[in-house]
Amino acid sequence: MAAARRNKLVAAAQPGFLNLNTSLDDGVPNPGRRKRVNKNKKKNWNKHSDIQDVEDFLDDVRLQERATGGLISDKPDETLFFVDTGEEAKNIQKDGVQKKGKASRPLRIDLILQHDSLVPPPKNVLAHQQPNAKKLRRIAQKAEQLAAKGVLPRRQKLLQRRKAVAETEVPVQTLANNHPDRPYYDLWGAESKMNGDPWYLEQTKKKLVKRPEKLNEKPSALPAVEVIAPGGSYNPEFFSHQALLLEAHEVEVKKQKEELKVERQLAVNREDTATEETVFQEQVEGLLEEEEEEEPGEEGEGPTEDTQPSQSATQEKKTEKQRKREKAEKEKDQQKQAERELKGRRQQLFQLRSIKADLKSKDLRTKQRQALRRARQEAQKSLPRRLGKLKFQAPDLEVQLSDEIPSSLRTLKPEGSILKDRFKSLQKRNLIEPRERAKFKRRHKLKYVEKRAFKAIA
Repeated sequence: MAAARRNKLVAAAQPGFLNLNTSLDDGVPNPGRRKRVNKNKKKNWNKHSDIQDVEDFLDDVRLQERATGGLISDKPDETLFFVDTGEEAKNIQKDGVQKKGKASRPLRIDLILQHDSLVPPPKNVLAHQQPNAKKLRRIAQKAEQLAAKGVLPRRQKLLQRRKAVAETEVPVQTLANNHPDRPYYDLWGAESKMNGDPWYLEQTKKKLVKRPEKLNEKPSALPAVEVIAPGGSYNPEFFSHQALLLEAHEVEVKKQKEELKVERQLAVNREDTATEETVFQEQVEGLLEEEEEEEPGEEGEGPTEDTQPSQSATQEKKTEKQRKREKAEKEKDQQKQAERELKGRRQQLFQLRSIKADLKSKDLRTKQRQALRRARQEAQKSLPRRLGKLKFQAPDLEVQLSDEIPSSLRTLKPEGSILKDRFKSLQKRNLIEPRERAKFKRRHKLKYVEKRAFKAIA
């Protein structure tokens, strides 16, 4: 306790310190018995050390900073004391008449919301930091260097160029809505052209996005509603009806051929079928031991070995004479090759007609291929494309036999479905992908339960 008291007195005796808290002046020691504690251990330092006097001192310093903005001992006398010379005149003179006026006081709610602490707020370090500050500083320095040389950045050049174009353009004066010379505005007609700087209209999102040309093309050249063949009428002509029957017959024959092809592929070959003999061989396989006939080897013949020793290929060093001879032969071959090429170019001069004819034939073949490719592309525009995992299957032809044609409209029976026809038309025109009807699958099995009313009756 003596050490704590000594620290307290030392803190209070510092020069320029004025104590606002009266609890520091009470130097009454604790009447309790002193407890023996081993202070060699670190865990007992904070637990059994009396630092209340230091905490009180720091609290008093914070109080002075909040109330006066600093220590009172550091304040000059003019800020702490003032000379009382009497009350000020409270009467207000206006237009030669003295009126009693009340001093304007702030509201209580405003006083509560006011900041009563004179301690300045902590400095926000993040507010002074700027992302990519080093990069921006480097860019600014480079811009200053270019400006000193008289070189403008690209953005500034574009702005100056746009400003010059805007100055040269004659401003279009728009007429008022009630002006007699103003043209008639069609609400459902073409969109009006927007006047103004295109860059400004693009940045402010007032300019509409240009529609791609491909979106204006139809996915298929087929009409939305296809007219049925003349043979499908309720009272068709004989030949047109027979032509429609022939077309339906060809469709059925094609389907039958495909079915037969699948059956042939899935059919079992007669040669691969099991017979009694093959079944018996499989059953007795491994039960009988087959005698292996050993072929006697020819005597007197042994392995032949190469008696000639292998000679290691050693490269002999060429002499200077040999190297010169090889060099002369190489130069001679190069000269012959150059003469041969020159002779070939000269001969090509006499082949200009044949070369020109070859070029014409190539151009003709290229044009034919292009025309064929265009025709193929035009034909594909009217065919359904593969948009999904399923292929388009054309619907069956709705045709009646000769004996099924009604004699009057009263006995005519409607065939087909308009909904299915429209659905198939959308698939054929590549507007939607071919689909199949979703198969209904129960998640849980049905459970049959007899109700009480049924049990009572039964």
